Amino acid sequence: MLSQLYIENIAVIEKAVIDLHEGLNVLTGETGAGKSILIDSINAVLGERTSRDLVRTGSKGARVSALFSDLSPETLSKIQEMGYDGEEESILLQRDISPEGKSICRINGRPATAAILREIGSSLLSIHGQHENYELLSPDLHMAYIDRMDADNSLLNEYQNVYFQWTEICKKLKDMQIDESEKARRMDLLNFQKEELESAQLREGEREELSELRTMYTNSEKISSCLNSALLSLDGDEDTDGAVNRLQMAADAVSDAVRYLPESENLAERLRSLFYDLEDCAAEIRTLIEKTEYDPRELENIEERLDLLYRLGMKYGSTEEEMLSYLQQCREELQNMEFSDEILQKLKEERKTAEENMKTLASRLSEKRKKAGKEFADRVKKELSFLNMPNIEFTAEQKPCDYTSLGCDRIQFLISTNPGEPPKPLAKIASGGELSRIMLAIKTVLAGNDRIGTLIFDEIDTGISGSAAHKVGLKLREVSKHRQVLCVTHSAQIAALADSHFLIEKHVLDGRTYTNVRPLEYAERVQELARIMGGDTITDLMLENSAEMLKMAQNS
Repeated sequence: MLSQLYIENIAVIEKAVIDLHEGLNVLTGETGAGKSILIDSINAVLGERTSRDLVRTGSKGARVSALFSDLSPETLSKIQEMGYDGEEESILLQRDISPEGKSICRINGRPATAAILREIGSSLLSIHGQHENYELLSPDLHMAYIDRMDADNSLLNEYQNVYFQWTEICKKLKDMQIDESEKARRMDLLNFQKEELESAQLREGEREELSELRTMYTNSEKISSCLNSALLSLDGDEDTDGAVNRLQMAADAVSDAVRYLPESENLAERLRSLFYDLEDCAAEIRTLIEKTEYDPRELENIEERLDLLYRLGMKYGSTEEEMLSYLQQCREELQNMEFSDEILQKLKEERKTAEENMKTLASRLSEKRKKAGKEFADRVKKELSFLNMPNIEFTAEQKPCDYTSLGCDRIQFLISTNPGEPPKPLAKIASGGELSRIMLAIKTVLAGNDRIGTLIFDEIDTGISGSAAHKVGLKLREVSKHRQVLCVTHSAQIAALADSHFLIEKHVLDGRTYTNVRPLEYAERVQELARIMGGDTITDLMLENSAEMLKMAQNS
């Protein structure tokens, strides 16, 4: 469950620490006090997309952290799979947001990404708001509710594996099934490209080697002049001794001195070693001079070869590796086209097998959904009856459709709110208040099929009041017996049933707006319930009614 929520510099909330509890937690406050900001903060720490507009004006950055405790084994397993350890079955999610909109995410103090926060957060907390009510109006999303009736999705996963295998085979067949004239044209082009690349006798790294040779040959005069000057310094000429001869003479002279001065022997050896090194250097210079001597036609050949590689590169790839890879693709495609009849027959057999498996699994999936849909509809009707919608007809209409990644079913929810009227799609009949209750009924039915520890309901009381609101509150309290529930509400009937009541209040100080969130004691709860029911003017009778409402809630 969500044990603590810390918010700093998010919109009008400068700093708030909210210690939440088990059971039903409600948050109330005047319109515009900042209840939506609370939901935005939770979304942010769960890795959802954020905006820099969320950061409080003038602050250096915003921060949200959420401490979750009493984690389920499934959640702990997911956390460990992603490389994070739960400390004493708790986890701390954090997100810092800069004024520029950049964010830093952490899990138990270790760096994370927003995607990892979303992945882990999805197993910790679920937010139900008005937008989700309106998702009920889209039949494309209804089948997901039916599939969630069974926590084991192995059949759907097995079907999807076979479906994607079938679609891949169909794509290969489509690519191969071209008319003969198009096939002939394609083979001519492939043969031309293959022969052009093969005749070039490409070699990896060749262009780089040729470029280096061209640079050397085009600068051969300058290179030769430098090398000859160096060689002259070492070898000398007819008029002067070079460094090699001079060094040899020095080595011989010191060697003659050794007989009279033994301690000069080491010096003589060093001079002799330097002499040999210089001789080697002179020999290498001669080799380099010979290397720079070339036939001008050789440079022409290099230019022509580089030009060929450039032209081939424009068509087949910027590097020799890419051109050789293209050549291999040509060979493979030609081979496939030459043996296309055999390959085509093999693919058709594979498609037939995959299609049979797909149809079998889809049929089993449809039967499973038919049973689940009936059970789902019966249980939703029972919940709606409790929520002051006793005469409603609710069905999950299932019709066949073309095969998709979800099977061959089209499912949509139909309702009738008046006896004798045929059920129709939700979008044509349900009001806002009815949608809220239908969604709560669905959430109640599906509550036992997931392990999420915290459910948040954002203004689920929209469009309802009186007895219906009281029934919604009772249902929320029932759900909260098995998991933590947070509810943002404007309904006194729902707020009275809470185990913990928090007030979101806004005030202005020195020209700036501040929002606080604080828990309410009994007397403050009485006052707040009276405010919700009566507005600014609170009478003694309203306070008595509020106290009576709390008393009845405790006994219900």
